[in-house]
Amino acid sequence: MSGKLPSDFLWGYATASYQIEGSPTADGRLPSIWDTFSHTPGKIKDGSNGDVACDSWHRWGEDVALLKFSGAKAYRFSFSWSRIIPEGGRNDLINADAIEHYRYFIEALIKNGIKPVATLYHWDLPQTLHDRYGGWLNKEEIVQDYVNYARTCFRYFGDLVKDWITHNEPWCVSVLGYGTGVFAPGHESNTEHWIVAHNLIVAHAYAVKAYREEFKPSQGGQIGITLDCQWQLPYDDSPESVAAAQRGLAFKLGRFADPIYKGHYPTVVKEMIGDRLPDFTDEEIAVVKDSSDFFGLNTYTTQLVQDGGDNEIQGKIKYTFTRPDGTQLGKQAHVSWLQSYPPGFRSLLNYLWETYKKPIYVTENGFAAKGENVLPVDQVVQDTDRVEYFQGYTDALLRTVSEDGVPVKGYFAWSLLDNFEWADGYDTRFGVTYVDFKTQRRTTKESYQFLKNWFSENVEA
Repeated sequence: MSGKLPSDFLWGYATASYQIEGSPTADGRLPSIWDTFSHTPGKIKDGSNGDVACDSWHRWGEDVALLKFSGAKAYRFSFSWSRIIPEGGRNDLINADAIEHYRYFIEALIKNGIKPVATLYHWDLPQTLHDRYGGWLNKEEIVQDYVNYARTCFRYFGDLVKDWITHNEPWCVSVLGYGTGVFAPGHESNTEHWIVAHNLIVAHAYAVKAYREEFKPSQGGQIGITLDCQWQLPYDDSPESVAAAQRGLAFKLGRFADPIYKGHYPTVVKEMIGDRLPDFTDEEIAVVKDSSDFFGLNTYTTQLVQDGGDNEIQGKIKYTFTRPDGTQLGKQAHVSWLQSYPPGFRSLLNYLWETYKKPIYVTENGFAAKGENVLPVDQVVQDTDRVEYFQGYTDALLRTVSEDGVPVKGYFAWSLLDNFEWADGYDTRFGVTYVDFKTQRRTTKESYQFLKNWFSENVEA
């Protein structure tokens, strides 16, 4: 294979505020819905919470050093809304201490040659807004408060940050938070998550409108959204399996991507969900359509798809990793939902370019190796399964760009650090750096060195 990634290719690591920062009351911060949820007995697998996590609110200098020595060109992080505006609302006070802290951190990234890529919302809604009016369920209020929060970030950080992401994975926010209830705020409903998903799209679009009209002319950055999707591979060649895979993409991805890039919901989604799927007003859809400068993609695996089942969230399809001949699709991770399958990554990137015609940033991709929370550290750092995963996925990335001509502009591995893995607590580790959560000692794994070497060798100088 010939060719390298272009010299302006952005590679680095991704994290999220609640997963790494800790310090839930420092410098004026108030609780988010994830503080409340993780402190509710029975919600987190190991009974833990994000009160300390990686202690990155204090140890951010160590994080910057890890990034610099990795050779990373960029770092995707998220702001904590309940730090910047602790009560969250458009008439609530802005927290100057948080602004100062984040500016100092961003300036340190830039001084070390690391481009900041900022996510506005990575799931940690201020608890006050949830209590005040129902949070994401109340479109009239949440859109105004979210856009105000976004404007605040653009105003105070936009001279430094030129790459913005509005939401991280609205599917997870809506389905896991308001459908199945396994994520904050823990609601179970077959109606609420469709409403929340709709409101997330509208809030995203109006934040983009504000950026483009009020800030981009002077700041010159770009803004978009990150959606999550696993490639949907037909279980076999039957027409039913082929149609099921297409339906799976519509329900997982299309119901967010199609409004944003095409201006409408997928027909198959509207037909199955009916009047539980809210309609966009004419004004809203005009703002929603073409409201992302790029396609932000979080992807980890591929799923074999069959027709059947009654799970309408998935589009009444069934997922498996077991092929018709009984073999497994790929290597099994620590978590049940992830097996490695690099060809699916290449197929998904090609599909996104053919379907939506926007440059792509892979904003998360990674692997949770088995047993890392119980093995001794000298074994954990020899993370062969994670190295093999990244070998396959980076090779697929390079082939997608150099052979298929797909404009993938960046790649962010998940994650720089082992961290608070949401409902799994600390049982699941995705980091290329081992974190001893008792001492906060950080030890790089072999995957850290692999990615450092690979991008050094495969990006034009």
